[in-house]
Amino acid sequence: MKPVTRLFLIGAPLLVATVVVFGGGDGGSAVLADHPPEYPERSTAPAPLLSADADELEKAEKQIEKLPPGLAAPAKKEIAARLVASAENSTLDWRGQYGAIEDIGDGNGYTAGIIGFCSGTNDMLHLVESYTKSHPDNPLASYLPALRAVDGSDSHEGLDPGFRDAWAQAAESADFRAAQDRTRDTLYFDPAVRLAKMDGLGTLGQFIYYDAMVLHGPGLDAEGFYGIREAALKKARTAAEGGEEKTYLSAFLDASRSVIKTKSVTAQRDSSRIDTAQRLFLRDGNLDLRLPLRWQVYGETFRIDAV
Repeated sequence: MKPVTRLFLIGAPLLVATVVVFGGGDGGSAVLADHPPEYPERSTAPAPLLSADADELEKAEKQIEKLPPGLAAPAKKEIAARLVASAENSTLDWRGQYGAIEDIGDGNGYTAGIIGFCSGTNDMLHLVESYTKSHPDNPLASYLPALRAVDGSDSHEGLDPGFRDAWAQAAESADFRAAQDRTRDTLYFDPAVRLAKMDGLGTLGQFIYYDAMVLHGPGLDAEGFYGIREAALKKARTAAEGGEEKTYLSAFLDASRSVIKTKSVTAQRDSSRIDTAQRLFLRDGNLDLRLPLRWQVYGETFRIDAV
């Protein structure tokens, strides 16, 4: 699918940033273009991106740099990785998921790796293209034509029967594992934390944004992250706008849960990552994600006492 470049209003103080939206799948993928990633050479690569107001973006970045690291602090980022793994893979061992790959029947094709990169939602394609640019002989390189062809669908055409074995083989390389980390941060973690800070949110709010971006995809439509944020803003003001943080986060979780419950795929309608995890932390007033943490996902209980 060809990426579409749009303008989107983000954050407080209010500014305009360019967002690149990749078509296909669960709301597509998007990245804020104040620090755009290096796109691999491909016919669908976007033109060079220009912010609507570079001075405002630079000013906002400087403001963010003065804030506490929040979820980006190493210990908190480790907690975030374990929380996401509990929902995505029913485990706290997120580092054991680099080679994981299966079709979970959600309409997004193969789901793989540490955050569930999908063959149908462009982020897997982005990862493999970027990795192949620096490692042309990797086991996944020969599947790039097929990945481009199935992007935006749940098809396995051209991927079976060898793609799963190739992914597992690639994951044995420390370089590919590092590439998964970088892609996670570029497409999901960094934009989510940056925007949450601009919205005046603490560590829990930053995680809620990050998890929603992973789950729904950072798309602009009603089922994507930015659409969910827009729905929440109609119900409550962000902390940066003078609103009460818990009230806004509750509205955001309501909007995110509503999207989950209206998914066309039954398997995707479980909202326990909100109901018995994030909502629980919020009700406890644990806006800093302090340990210990105890929560449930899919009826299974998890606990983090230390990192």
